[in-house]
Amino acid sequence: MQLQQESEALKRTMQPRHLIMLSLGGVIGTGLFFNTGYIISTTGAPGTLLAYAIGALVVWLVMQCLAELSVAMPETGAFHVYASRYLGPATGYTVAWLYWLTWTVALGSSFTAAGFCMQYWFPQVPIWIWCLIFCLVIFSLNVVSTRFFAEGEFWFSIIKVITILAFIILGSLAIFGVIPLKDGSPAPGLAHITSAGWLPHGGLPILMTLVAVNFAFSGTELIGIAAGETKEPEKAIPLAIRATIARLIIFFIGTVFVLAALIPMEQAGVEKSPFVLVFEKVGIPYAADIFNFVILTAILSAANSGLFASGRMLWSLSKENTLPSYFSRVNKRGVPLAALSVSMLGGLLALCSSIIAPETVFVALSAISGFAVVAVWLSICASHFMFRRRHLQSGLSADSLIHRAPWYPWVPILGFVLCLIACVGLAFDPSQRIALYCGLPFVALCYGAFYLTKILKQQEPEHVAE
Repeated sequence: MQLQQESEALKRTMQPRHLIMLSLGGVIGTGLFFNTGYIISTTGAPGTLLAYAIGALVVWLVMQCLAELSVAMPETGAFHVYASRYLGPATGYTVAWLYWLTWTVALGSSFTAAGFCMQYWFPQVPIWIWCLIFCLVIFSLNVVSTRFFAEGEFWFSIIKVITILAFIILGSLAIFGVIPLKDGSPAPGLAHITSAGWLPHGGLPILMTLVAVNFAFSGTELIGIAAGETKEPEKAIPLAIRATIARLIIFFIGTVFVLAALIPMEQAGVEKSPFVLVFEKVGIPYAADIFNFVILTAILSAANSGLFASGRMLWSLSKENTLPSYFSRVNKRGVPLAALSVSMLGGLLALCSSIIAPETVFVALSAISGFAVVAVWLSICASHFMFRRRHLQSGLSADSLIHRAPWYPWVPILGFVLCLIACVGLAFDPSQRIALYCGLPFVALCYGAFYLTKILKQQEPEHVAE
C-alpha cells in the first residue's frame, strides 16, 4: 500500500508557462545549436531550409495528435500508455523504452556538445572532465523538486528565447551590411544561400538529414510527458502546444536562414557551433564569447529537460508493472530518485564519446536519439488514429471530445508517413546509419523482453503452487 501511495505522489504543480518553456527548453538545445552545422554542410543552405520546413510540418502534425490524446488522457509518461491501449501492450512497452533511449542518449550528446563549448575557452582541458562536471550539475537540479525544476527550466528557456531573437536580429543586420563583418569583407547578402547551387548534392541529402532535423525538433512532445503533473490539462495543454509550435517555426526557420546566409557550406560542421562561427565573423566585441556562454546554458537546459523526461518514463513503466516497483518510488518532494539515477547513465556515454572521437560519436549519438524520437512520434500518430477510430465506433461524435485534432484522419496518416520516410533516410547516410544498426535491434529486444517477462509471470503462480 505504501508503495502505491509513493508511486502516485507526483504533484500537479506545472502551469502553461512551465509547459511552454519546458518544451522550448527541450527543443532549443544541441540539435539546433550544433546539428544545424552538420545539416548545412550536407545539404547546402536551400536544402537545410527545406529540411527544416518539412521538420516543422512533421512536428505540427505530431503535436496535433498529441494534443487530442493528452487532453483526453492526461497522464505522466503518456506516450507508452496511449500505445499500450491502442496499439498493444508490447508496443507500449517498446515505445516507453525508445523514449527513454531518446533522452538518455541525448544526455550524452548534450554533455559532449557542452564540452565543445568549454573548449572554446579552455582548449587544453579534456572534454570528458567537463562532461563529468555537467553530469553532476544537471542531476542536482532534477533531484530537488518538480516545482524547482520547472521554475529553473522556465528561466533557462527565457534566456534561450531572448538569445535566439537577438541572433536573428543581429544576424540579419550583418547579412545586409548594417553591422560590419570583422574581417572587413563586404556583407554577403543572400549570396551564400545559393553559392553552392540550390541543391549541390541533389535531393537525397535532404532525406538523409530528416532524422537530424527531427532530432533538433525533439522535445516538443515533453508537453505530453508532463501532462500528469499539470494543473487543468484540458486548458493548459492545447495552449502550450499552440504557443510552442508558433515559436518553434519562427525561431528555427529564422535561425537557419541567418546561419545559411552567413556560413558557407564548406565551413559548417559540428566541432564548433555555427552560432559561434557567425559571431566570430561579426564585428561586435565579445559577441562570440557571449553566445558561446548562452549556447552552453541552452544545451545544459535541454539536458535538464531530457533527464526529467527519461526519469518520468521509467517511473511510468514501473507504475504499469513492467519494471520493479523500486522505480516508481518518489521521495518526500515528489521526485522519482531511483528512476533519475538510472537515466543519468546516458551521461556516461558522453564520457566515452569525448575520449574516443567526439565529432564522430556526437553525430552517431544524435542519430540514435533522433531515430528513437521519430519512432515515438510514429506511435503518437498511430495511437491517435486508433483512439479517434474507436471513439467514433463506440457511437460518440468527434464533437464530444474536449479538444480534437483537425482534418482527421489525414493529420495522423501524413504524420506517420513522413516519420517513416525520415527513418528510411538514415540508411543512405553512412555517418548516421549506426542509428538503424542500434535502433532496430533495440526495438526487437524490447518486444522480446516484454513477451519473455509475460511468459515468466504466467509461469510464476504455477511454480508457487508446486
